[in-house]
Order: sequence, then C-alpha cells, then structure tokens
Amino acid sequence: MAVLDVNFYSNVLMRPVIYKAIIPIDGPVFPGTEAKKTKELETVYLLHGIMGNCNDWTLYTRVVKLAEQYNVAVIMPSGENSFYVDQETQWNHYGEYIGKELVEETRKLFPLSHKKEDTFIAGLSMGGYGAIRNGLKYNDTFGAIAALSAALVTDQALEADEKAEWFFSKKSYYETIFGDLSKLKGSDKDPEWLVKNIKAQNGSMPRMYLACGTEDDLLVVNRRYRDFLKAENVKHTYAESSGIHDWKFWDEYIEKALKWVSNIG
Repeated sequence: MAVLDVNFYSNVLMRPVIYKAIIPIDGPVFPGTEAKKTKELETVYLLHGIMGNCNDWTLYTRVVKLAEQYNVAVIMPSGENSFYVDQETQWNHYGEYIGKELVEETRKLFPLSHKKEDTFIAGLSMGGYGAIRNGLKYNDTFGAIAALSAALVTDQALEADEKAEWFFSKKSYYETIFGDLSKLKGSDKDPEWLVKNIKAQNGSMPRMYLACGTEDDLLVVNRRYRDFLKAENVKHTYAESSGIHDWKFWDEYIEKALKWVSNIG
C-alpha cells in the first residue's frame, strides 16, 4: 500500500495543486517467485468537507486500511471551500478540475482503470454535494456516486442573508460559490436539474448512494433529495442511522460506501 502526496501544476486552476493518493500495490517479491501483473484499479475520487483539505480522510478515518482491504485506489484532492464547482469570476474551476483534469492526470500516473464502471466519486458534506454535482455533470466518467451527509444547500442559498454567524451560511459566500443566485435553479450547479438533464438527453445515470445521520442538521435536505430521486425513478440506495455531522458517522459509512460502489457484500 502506497500513500502519496502529489504536486502538479493544474492548467484548469492555473496554479500548483496537491492531492493525496492511496494506491494498493503488490506485496514483496521473494527469490524464486515472479511479480504479479498489476491489475488496473477501481478508483474513488474522495472529497473533503468545508474547512478541510486532502489530508482529512486519512487523518480521521480508516480509509487507508479500507482501500487495501477492498483493493481500490483513492484519490483525495484539496478543494478549499469551493463546493467543487466552477466559479467563473474567481477563475476557480474546481468542477472541471475534479471532473476532468484530476481524472486524466491520475490515470497517467497510476495503474487506474479507465472504465466508467470502475470510476467513482464520493464525499462528505460539502464534498457530498461535490460528488453529486460532478458525478452527474461528468456522468460519462463516473459510474457511481456516494454522498455522505451531503450539503445540498441550493434552497438555503436562495434564502440566505448576511446575518448568519458562519461564513458558509452568508449570502455573500453563496454568491461567490454559485454566482447569480437568481440563476442557480435550473443550472449545472442544481443537483435536481442535473438529474433531469441526463434523463432529457437519454444519458447514462450513475448509480447513487446517499447516507445521513438522523441527528444531522442536513437530514431534511438529504431526505428531500431521496424523495426527488424516487419521484424521478432514479435507481439509488439511501441509508440512515443514528449519528450527527461528525467523523464517527463518516468513518462507519465510508466503508459501507466503498463496499457498495465495488458491489461487495
């Protein structure tokens, strides 16, 4: 098992970036034996939450052990506080970076499968939104989406003002992230519109897995999105159990998500 920090220049973001990679590798080769040919790996692009970075998942969960156990590569970028969308006025094209450039660059460097059915995107909170948004927008790349405690805040953004205590609940923050809020609904930053657009184009819908704790403040919006997927007849798996918005819940459910995307168990 190799755990690497990789730096490269992003042409999309126009600056050097860093990501962390977990790459299963063959065991030691003993005298008189031959090394096994490395199989192209299933890959999960795993996104952190707000105020986090590419180290979060390895610091606070068992993801390294799980990647080895299930023989899956895990790529963890730093997305700053971007919600993993393209912010045209800031030249922060994080959606294109996650959905295209990062996939292309990691496939050059590591023995990753190029098949859609072997390529997944997942995340928690802000990263859960980012996984849904980019998994649906780049549906020809990602075969499955796993979103834990997803911050599906597009409705909240429309109602926001500047009175909120936290920066990420203020109207000015949402305007920086999503642009003109009057155009948010029906755009490629709207998770409901993205589903409808795939259907309208007769596109291939990624498999979807959502999970949220029953004591999480985001439970209501996750249930609402579940109900939307049901109404649209979109195949998905939805899970709830006791839990708040914390690493205990995400550590439990990242294993469930990895098993689900790989069709294990």
